[in-house]
Amino acid sequence: MMPQRESVVTTRPVRVECIPDGTPFELPEGFPAQITQALGASFTLLVDGQLMRLRGADADAIGKPVPVAPAVPAYVGPDELRELVWKTLKTCYDPEIPVNIVELGLIYVCDVFPIDDGKFRISIKMTLTAPGCGMGEVIADEVREKLKSLPRVAEVSVESVFDPPWDRSMMSEAAQLALGL
Repeated sequence: MMPQRESVVTTRPVRVECIPDGTPFELPEGFPAQITQALGASFTLLVDGQLMRLRGADADAIGKPVPVAPAVPAYVGPDELRELVWKTLKTCYDPEIPVNIVELGLIYVCDVFPIDDGKFRISIKMTLTAPGCGMGEVIADEVREKLKSLPRVAEVSVESVFDPPWDRSMMSEAAQLALGL
């Protein structure tokens, strides 16, 4: 069954990214679109037959509230931080697939290392569903931005890797069910 799409009209000029290549594009004020996905902190829009990603920070441009990040404690220990990192990664989505990147099996490594002054460095190695996916850097930027906002996180590195190559067997059972596989 096809999910219901919501029609919207831009209320101001807004920068979006074309899917699947990530090319920036500016939608003018008064431009019609349909929301095909509103997950994590972004929206996927269908505009004249082209899928486009709208950052959550620009949600007002389609008459929607800016998505609010989940509340996090001001202080977390190393174990709680690791849990919080995984929880945060589950709020990141490929704009073409309505399943988060953890359930898709895109996160290969998630390390949390202590550094000076009680701060931490997070190192992520992730892959994409296809090596040529132009949205890879967009997804990696979202991961970096969200993890950098966590308490006691001083550094975040996100590396895209393709060994082993991703395949559908890496998805969780929940993801496979959600996608009808």
